[in-house]
Amino acid sequence: MARLVLAGDVGGTKTWLGLFALDGARPTPLETRRYATRDFDALTPIVARFLDETGSADRIAAACFGVAGPVRANVSRLTNVPWVVNGIEIGDRLGIAPVQLLNDLEAMARAVPLLASHELAVIQAGTPTEGGNAALIAPGTGLGEAGLHAVGDRLIPLASEGGNADFAARTPRELELVSLLAARQGRVALEDVVSGPGLVNLHTFTHRLVQCTDGTLPEELDRRPAAITASALEGGCAACVEALDLFVSALGAAAGNLALRTVATSGLYLGGGIAPRILPALRGGRLLEAFVDKGPMRTLLEQIPVSVVLEQQTALIGAAIGARDLT
Repeated sequence: MARLVLAGDVGGTKTWLGLFALDGARPTPLETRRYATRDFDALTPIVARFLDETGSADRIAAACFGVAGPVRANVSRLTNVPWVVNGIEIGDRLGIAPVQLLNDLEAMARAVPLLASHELAVIQAGTPTEGGNAALIAPGTGLGEAGLHAVGDRLIPLASEGGNADFAARTPRELELVSLLAARQGRVALEDVVSGPGLVNLHTFTHRLVQCTDGTLPEELDRRPAAITASALEGGCAACVEALDLFVSALGAAAGNLALRTVATSGLYLGGGIAPRILPALRGGRLLEAFVDKGPMRTLLEQIPVSVVLEQQTALIGAAIGARDLT
């Protein structure tokens, strides 16, 4: 019986686990399952349930989990979930060895070079530099960033916690937003604006003096970032439209900053769960306007390809690649 690898993508909202066969450059998923992260008090019970449901514990050659938080010595304290995840402890308790933890964006970045053209939506074709660096930014429950450093003919992922850097307001309207958020919470991080919860913050901000006119109560929208984007894309509420416009512009500016920091001349990728759902807004011009608006670096940024990652299991595939490298 063929040996398999176990991969995981552990996010603040959902956790994907999957069994993969090692039959090519890109591991093949055999079975994947999704779990609500906060229904559990740790990662180990989720993995135990998956192993029990699939009967696969004795077939796993290695495991790798991409987790939403910084990883040090194979241990991570997750950013948006009150868990401490220990790779060695998971392996010992469940009889799996070896087990490796990766930052979730590092895991996602491992899979990006193997994505097919139909798994990407091009926003700016640009003129890619052969052998250049790339970068990845992914808004979801939080905001993740990663670099892909060109070494020889490979792109080596570099983990980052750039989503927790300070949010830099660029316009009078964004300065108003920062003033509101700072009065409420003190420091304003980038992911307080460019993330699912960031959309909620933007919705609150743009609806301060107006009612939501799409027929949905504002307090209901506040609990559902997806409803905010749906309302904005339908154009039924001007304040929802502005909230999404502010989000897209802030995302474009953050992506441009990341592209400059990493000199991502072979490509900048937008991942995560939000970007594919708002593709019409990302193609509307506002994202690229903010992306290239970097003074003397404008010409450089206009040449960088920008694409949205459509494959929602990219981080899971990247974790499977990480597990494969352990075998």
